[in-house]
Amino acid sequence: MSKFFLIISVIFSLLLLLIPQVVFAVGWLAARLFHGHLAWRPFLWAGFLLVAAWWGLYTYGHLWGRFRFEVKPVEYRNNALPPAFDGYRLVQISDLHMDGWAGHQAELSRVVQAVNQLQPDLIVFTGDLVSFNFHELDELGPTLSRLTARDGVLSVLGNHDYAPYQRGLSARQREALVDSLVRYQRERLGWQVLLNEHVVLRRGADSLAVLGVENQSCGVHQAVRRGRLREAMQGTDGMFRILLSHDPSHWRAEVLPQTDIPLTLSGHTHAMQFRILGFTPSRWAYPECDGRYDEGAQTLYVNIGLGGTLPMRIGATPEITLFTLRRS
Repeated sequence: MSKFFLIISVIFSLLLLLIPQVVFAVGWLAARLFHGHLAWRPFLWAGFLLVAAWWGLYTYGHLWGRFRFEVKPVEYRNNALPPAFDGYRLVQISDLHMDGWAGHQAELSRVVQAVNQLQPDLIVFTGDLVSFNFHELDELGPTLSRLTARDGVLSVLGNHDYAPYQRGLSARQREALVDSLVRYQRERLGWQVLLNEHVVLRRGADSLAVLGVENQSCGVHQAVRRGRLREAMQGTDGMFRILLSHDPSHWRAEVLPQTDIPLTLSGHTHAMQFRILGFTPSRWAYPECDGRYDEGAQTLYVNIGLGGTLPMRIGATPEITLFTLRRS
């Protein structure tokens, strides 16, 4: 992946170098038309400056930006929350893409330590544990197994977890990889993987349901559509429900029009691993791409993840989200 990204970066650098030259060519033609003169050298230097700025950002994002995570506190209020869960602490992490952590055990250990220090009641992971297959966990899986919470760790699968981007595999081989990843999470990490199902958490006489669907991409990127929301909801009527669904496009396409689920937690977008002055190009593809969104009595939170499909982050700071659930 790093070699691939390096090639893409070189190509992007050439494009950046070319842009001022195209502008010069247009300006030169206009100048000739009106018998003027336009110097080429400033445009050449502008190209070099653009390339230098890009490589500076790339270096920062690759060496530091992708490992400088932050804990985001979010207070979620809803009067329908059962009284015993008032003050419940839920930590969401997402999109680890373990291939990008190879050789960085110390950095991953800091993430695990930071989560555990929050003393959460529950940890949820909202998909894309790997980029290609479960072997990415061979080196660092034991580090992840140290995540602890009073009610354990719940997990759902993201699009990458189904190995759709590995060429030359049969459907049976892909299913075998998915089964191996699910088994690894359950047996080696101690996580409970929700495959279109739910768990009920209890505090005395009160309870709430956490639903988890398989990846259901309903937006521009529809590589995997295996979510069965109705199946996950069965048996939870009348309960306060929290939904884990990797792709945020699922919220507007199915969750809002078909259910009254008050809180949905997603990941997937990474904010395209690029955010400057609050802007991320991820908004062009996903209307809900970063942070909290409210529609009536229903809320979606999009965690922009801790890892990435490319080994860099510029501005889109890796995120650990700490939710404190409150009654209004």
